[in-house]
Amino acid sequence: MDLSYSPEEQAFRAEVQEFMANELPKELSEKVRLGDEALTKEDQERWHAILNEKGWLAQNWPKEFGGAAWNAVQRHIFEEEAAKANAPRIVPFGLSMLAPVLMKFGSKEQQDHYLPRILDGTDWWCQGYSEPGAGSDLASLKTKAVREGDHYIVNGQKTWTTLGQHADWIFCLVRTDPDAKQQEGISFLLIDMNTPGVEVRPIILLDGTHEVNEVWFTDVKVPVENLVGEENKGWTYAKYLLTHERTNIAGVGFSQAGLESVKRIAKAEKANGKPLIQNPHFAARIAQVEIDLRALATSNLRIVSKASAGEAPGIEASMLKVKGTVIRQEINDLARRAVGPYAMPFPSESVEGDNMAIGPDYAGPLAAQYFNYRKLSIFGGSNEVQKNIIAKTMMGGGR
Repeated sequence: MDLSYSPEEQAFRAEVQEFMANELPKELSEKVRLGDEALTKEDQERWHAILNEKGWLAQNWPKEFGGAAWNAVQRHIFEEEAAKANAPRIVPFGLSMLAPVLMKFGSKEQQDHYLPRILDGTDWWCQGYSEPGAGSDLASLKTKAVREGDHYIVNGQKTWTTLGQHADWIFCLVRTDPDAKQQEGISFLLIDMNTPGVEVRPIILLDGTHEVNEVWFTDVKVPVENLVGEENKGWTYAKYLLTHERTNIAGVGFSQAGLESVKRIAKAEKANGKPLIQNPHFAARIAQVEIDLRALATSNLRIVSKASAGEAPGIEASMLKVKGTVIRQEINDLARRAVGPYAMPFPSESVEGDNMAIGPDYAGPLAAQYFNYRKLSIFGGSNEVQKNIIAKTMMGGGR
């Protein structure tokens, strides 16, 4: 493939840069620069509305559903420039995960009802996949849905539900046939979070933030029309969604912005009286990450182009997920190491006394980001499981 940008693509990049300069609120950009945990639901909704008004929110949706219908290169350019500008990440659950499933497998009524509400921000979605004992081994999930007349009665528990405390709706994998093989007895349900019997319990992370949750279902009544596709075919839909999630987790643009930030820090910080960037060991680590990231960016363009042609990536998505998360974690580690004790989670741990120096403002969130992003190699299917998928497929064992 030709990796040089055409004049049209260069013009598009300039348009995105101008948009970020003029329309991205400075206070949102500053919050992102100092750590994503500072963003509120209102901040996310504000950026969502700005992008929607511009017509740039649903970048990979076809125009018939109100999307921008961008190609892979346009989406790659936007991700790069958004990361450089410290724009908030677009919350993916409704927009990039559920929506493709509804477009491919949902009914006309579901598409007409839910897709506009995702675009205009009426509904905030969360994902109900993982359970205690059923994370990477998702097919062993136990949350069950029993049909009674024109409703399903749902009982069970989901965990690690990101931003579930804000959600209006949750898309869930549930077991509808307990006697079938694990992967053949699962269905895909849309559940209103305000339904009686739904309880959200916070999980507080090591840094004290509330990002993830447990969601409990006790005799929750869900209308049958909230079933996506066919009963007991949910595993097919789940795999389709996971390929989109794993591709997004690669986060090439954010890794590129993170690497540039590490370089700036390494030029500012000193080691033995010289800028850290001149330290051979540290410079070699930066160079290796940059090489890996450039290779990942090329692979990402190729794989996302394949998806744009209507093909759901298979093991390619797993490859992106594994390599992308390893690179992002290495960048986080380099940034944390570069600022030394200033990256301590709590200033009192690094400096004692009344005159505590907490270092430059960019150092403050680095420890929290380092710890938080350890999850990248686990969620969306752990990297170990992804490697098994890759090995089985490449060696002729099937998908």
